[in-house]
Amino acid sequence: MDKATLTFRSGHEVTFVEEGVDEGGAFLRLRHRLPTPGRQAGPHWHPVLGERWTVRSGRLRFKIDGVEKVVGAGDSLAAGANVVHEFWSETDDVVLDHEIRPPLRHWEMFRLWQALDAAGRTTKAGVPRNPLALALLWEYQDGYLAGIPAGVQRVVLGGLARAARRLGYERKWLPS
Repeated sequence: MDKATLTFRSGHEVTFVEEGVDEGGAFLRLRHRLPTPGRQAGPHWHPVLGERWTVRSGRLRFKIDGVEKVVGAGDSLAAGANVVHEFWSETDDVVLDHEIRPPLRHWEMFRLWQALDAAGRTTKAGVPRNPLALALLWEYQDGYLAGIPAGVQRVVLGGLARAARRLGYERKWLPS
């Protein structure tokens, strides 16, 4: 895939950099540009994938496995599978590299999220307004929200995601 950039109404840009396989396995590399300070990802975890972030410019605050750390240009942090993590941008115009291993459906998640956002279907905080769209986005993140039992999320959000697919949400918001 050639480089593609998704732009959200907040100005957040997500650029597809590379997808492939190396000695560490399958990966997806993205670059984010975060124009204004604020929460970027609430507390969540992934049962299979791990993430690594490298700050190119600006400053971020991460909370990974209960430990907070502020990082700046040149710093890297990682969260492995099953580790709760969240982060905030602390300065204007943060640029960071984001690596996901294995990629699963992370690029499709950002595509879905941006399509919903561009159509005005998300709140100012970026949360989908429609529960079916929210459930589909949850499914694409290949992870779980911290603090809510995984089984409850699988039943409730998983069930709503199945309904969303049956009703054509996937085709509507993520055309081939």
